[in-house]
Amino acid sequence: MAEQPKAKHVVIIGAGFGGIRAVRALSKADVRITLIDKHNYHLFQPLLYQVSTATLSIDDIAYPIRAMIKNQRNVLFRMGEVNTIDFERKSVILDTEEIDYDYLVVATGGVTNYFGIKSVEKNSFGMKNLDESVTIRNHILHQFELASYEKDMDKRRALLTFIIVGGGPTGVESAGALSELIYLVMAKEYHTLNFKEVRIVLVEASDKVLAAMPEELRETTVETLIRKHVEVRLCVQVTDYDGERLTIKGGEIIPTHTVIWAAGIKAAPILDKLNIEQDPARRAMVNEFLQLPAHPDVFVIGDSAHYEYSGRPLPMIAPVAIQQADVTAKNIKHLIEETPLEKFSYNDVGSMATIGRNAAVVHMGRIKLKGFTAWLIWSLVHILRLIDFRNRFVVFMKWVWEYIFYDRLVRIITRQ
Repeated sequence: MAEQPKAKHVVIIGAGFGGIRAVRALSKADVRITLIDKHNYHLFQPLLYQVSTATLSIDDIAYPIRAMIKNQRNVLFRMGEVNTIDFERKSVILDTEEIDYDYLVVATGGVTNYFGIKSVEKNSFGMKNLDESVTIRNHILHQFELASYEKDMDKRRALLTFIIVGGGPTGVESAGALSELIYLVMAKEYHTLNFKEVRIVLVEASDKVLAAMPEELRETTVETLIRKHVEVRLCVQVTDYDGERLTIKGGEIIPTHTVIWAAGIKAAPILDKLNIEQDPARRAMVNEFLQLPAHPDVFVIGDSAHYEYSGRPLPMIAPVAIQQADVTAKNIKHLIEETPLEKFSYNDVGSMATIGRNAAVVHMGRIKLKGFTAWLIWSLVHILRLIDFRNRFVVFMKWVWEYIFYDRLVRIITRQ
């Protein structure tokens, strides 16, 4: 009897939106899958800012990878850090082992881009993972504890000045959530503080926030932030931050102990080790099938891939990674079956951002919404995108609690 051919081995690096989607899209394929990630959980990054502003807990937006794949028999999980990839030997090299592949999917996501400003990288807070978000939450809460008994007015104002750099969705949503934490929750509890001394400043280097939105929605966003006591400063570039003083191009200095950097993202540094062509955001240049041109057995998706749509690189957002994962899974099957590959074509699902209670902006095709209706749509979309029913239920109940009682439940300082 002839020996049956062994199933092809697909290695997927990264358990973010793209990696998990690729695993699921290959669930019925005749392949063996190894999923590699340095963490043992999948993270719902769009709600990280709600951890940093004391709305949600870390387990509300993270879910164990093994629980997600327990019913998928053709996949194994390896927790580990990838050091490099040997394209010639078709091997992924980790700290503890080497894993050979027939086909490789690189979905390693992105990290904070500080644009080479070392002082900012050293002293500000990024918000790309759970540890950073918990650190921000602890720091913000601790600043109010320090300010509550600080007698020096200048020092107290510096403690109560919060700078958010970056006018994209993360920056806008963080500013709105922070404002509501401070003025709707903490103002009722810190009776010795004068909340007129609090400053929340959103800084953006360009002349607009939410650049992907239509002008009228951008204007609504700015107006809403101003109503929420957020100073919006456009065309302002940060040049230095030493942990106590933020320096702006032109020489202005703002005393502050809190700078949250939401101004940029770049591909994970593993790509820098691979001797491949990269764009300024360090993303790998891929062809129309999402392959590395010199290595057709390697696919790169999501924040790791540079793919142009309407003459511009696709944004580094979850819908891009999900759609690319679906096409990649199909193309792996095509390679195995030796049939023509499918070109990737992006379906623009629009963009949305919430600015806080009853306030959001949504742009989908010709549809432009703002206010309460947009906020309901934003809430529904994000609830449904969460992986597990338990997460959806808990997040929904916490949002309902906050909406009714104007309270944030996650305000324990776990470390300083």
